[in-house]
Amino acid sequence: MGFSPKVYAEENILTDKSYIFCPNHTSIVDIMLMLAISKNPFVFLGKKELANIPIFGFVYKRTCILVDRNNTKSRNQAFYEAKKRLENGLSICIFPEGKVPENESIVLDYFHNGAFRLAIEFQIPLIPITFYDCKKRFPFTFFKGKPGELRVKVHHFLQTKDLTLKDRNTLKNKTYNIIYKELKTDQTKM
Repeated sequence: MGFSPKVYAEENILTDKSYIFCPNHTSIVDIMLMLAISKNPFVFLGKKELANIPIFGFVYKRTCILVDRNNTKSRNQAFYEAKKRLENGLSICIFPEGKVPENESIVLDYFHNGAFRLAIEFQIPLIPITFYDCKKRFPFTFFKGKPGELRVKVHHFLQTKDLTLKDRNTLKNKTYNIIYKELKTDQTKM
């Protein structure tokens, strides 16, 4: 597709550990970029509506944990599926924004709770990840974008040992602020 990932990692991801990967979501290329940069086996937890996309949906529903965020039973089932995957040594990737914002001027959208709940419940590290260039390289606006480098920063891991669900918003806000600050700083360099 003409994209080349360039990864800067503040910590090394170990292949024998489970993590919650938590990257920002700005483009459909985010999914492919995450697959390209991770050497740690993981599955995506994503919204079930994407399973309806022709061709992509066929692969998506066979490789992801699907969730209908508006359905309590579906959320509970997704949590159970994630638990099984984590117990089998896999990691989980969740885009905490839940979707790519339609408004391309949004730097970072609101975060949902799922990633933070899972990280705390399973007492595993959460890894904030910043994707800088996906929106610029592969936006939803037709005929915009171009091939090039896709820069990624894997931030210091956020430890969840001894956190409880009462700490979920604090962990969510900390993750949001790490990624938001990184994106805003990068915009001032442009």
